[in-house]
Amino acid sequence: MPDFSLEDKTFGIVAGIDEAGRGSWAGPVYAAAVVLDRQYNYEFSHKINDSKKLSPRVRKILFHSIITFSSVGVGQASVKEIDSMNILQATHLAMRRALKSLPETPRIALVDGNSSPCFDIETTLVTKGDSISMSIAAASIVAKVSRDNEMVRWANQYPGYGFETHKGYGTKNHMLAIKKLGPSAIHRQSFKPIKKYSKDRS
Repeated sequence: MPDFSLEDKTFGIVAGIDEAGRGSWAGPVYAAAVVLDRQYNYEFSHKINDSKKLSPRVRKILFHSIITFSSVGVGQASVKEIDSMNILQATHLAMRRALKSLPETPRIALVDGNSSPCFDIETTLVTKGDSISMSIAAASIVAKVSRDNEMVRWANQYPGYGFETHKGYGTKNHMLAIKKLGPSAIHRQSFKPIKKYSKDRS
């Protein structure tokens, strides 16, 4: 379970940063930067964890608690940006936007993963950080819920793809929908499965 061990080793404001949607076939990639208020006893704080290990219900409860009682910044990179610069660079862009949107500038950023987003502040890369750092785990929750909410909105504009269920990831039903309807305007044309279906319909 994540804890504050990494945060306790530093002085000053610490932000945890994580992304959501990097492997999705459709929609933007999101990132969140979170500076947890260590004085607040978060509801269900013992359950703060990698967002992928939490149920949607618990994620939503924690999301509202985190955004209410912490400093939060959210950033995203659009499908157009993903296709033009590649998903890794777009993820880094979303992370920089999330950090920039924080109401305060942290002294250090704890970033999930092993690739630097090139911040202009001290940065520590943490492999599987959302299972180690409480701040990164909180960021993973904010990024995941923020992106899921957007994909539900896109589902209303592009019915038939099931975005409200799979959130753009490569499920069997998603594949069948693309084969039947063709890629939508929010599908990532640079991703191999989408290229294949686009080519098949041309």
